[in-house]
Amino acid sequence: MTTQISYLQPAPRLKYLPQEERPANRVIKDAEACNLVELLAAIVGGPRQIEIAEALLVRFGDLLGLYRAQTVEIGTVLGVGQSTAARLKAALAIGKRLAMHVPEERQTINSPADAAALVQHDMGILEQEHLRVIVLNTRNRVLDIVEIYRGSLNSAQVRVAEVFRPAIQRNAAAIIAVHNHPSQDPSPSPDDVSLTMALVQAGKNLDVDMLDHLIVAGHRWVSLKERKLGFDGAVCERRASYQVRDGDWAQAHPSDPDDYFQLPSTISPRRQP
Repeated sequence: MTTQISYLQPAPRLKYLPQEERPANRVIKDAEACNLVELLAAIVGGPRQIEIAEALLVRFGDLLGLYRAQTVEIGTVLGVGQSTAARLKAALAIGKRLAMHVPEERQTINSPADAAALVQHDMGILEQEHLRVIVLNTRNRVLDIVEIYRGSLNSAQVRVAEVFRPAIQRNAAAIIAVHNHPSQDPSPSPDDVSLTMALVQAGKNLDVDMLDHLIVAGHRWVSLKERKLGFDGAVCERRASYQVRDGDWAQAHPSDPDDYFQLPSTISPRRQP
């Protein structure tokens, strides 16, 4: 005779919550007031949504780990499945696009801090190095943000003509180059300085102001113009409407670390056409 022993799971915690305290209703009332478990549970749905949300955080650690995980890997968490995993990845992708969004009312860039604020939410979480240019009109209003390269960057790899192409195509007045350091250290390298010098010289030849070169890393950033690295102080580099602080800055500028993911260094070269 065979005896079967069944192990009953405890009832879902959702069952014991008042309607107004359930994750979906909490999101409806005030999404900003919800904690991370509640937000994830509202996306997951189902009777065991709270337990599954907690399991996701145990498995991946935090939103950064969840962001980096592959959809298939997320789907292996008990109770998730590929459909729910796809919804989670879609929600994270929407959040990333929101961080990259440039409002129709074009932003004006008057300082390195303005430029950093525009791109850091997105670029601070990237696992590979990316080089982008912020394209500006004569009033320093943003016309576009264009990705030029992706992968390990050095001054020998980067063709300055490609960096300035978006500005030429849009008849723009100026650009700001921005790239990220996945290592989380925004300190400029010799290659970063060499690239800056080449871009500054090309800008003079093309009559397009090279206003600055920023390096972002996690929640910190550095302006090479502020550090006087690669810029010679010529008139075309000193627009009155773009203000940098005087002095050679030894420390990177911090932003609010709660606003950004941080990724460790891992990168295989790949050039973005």
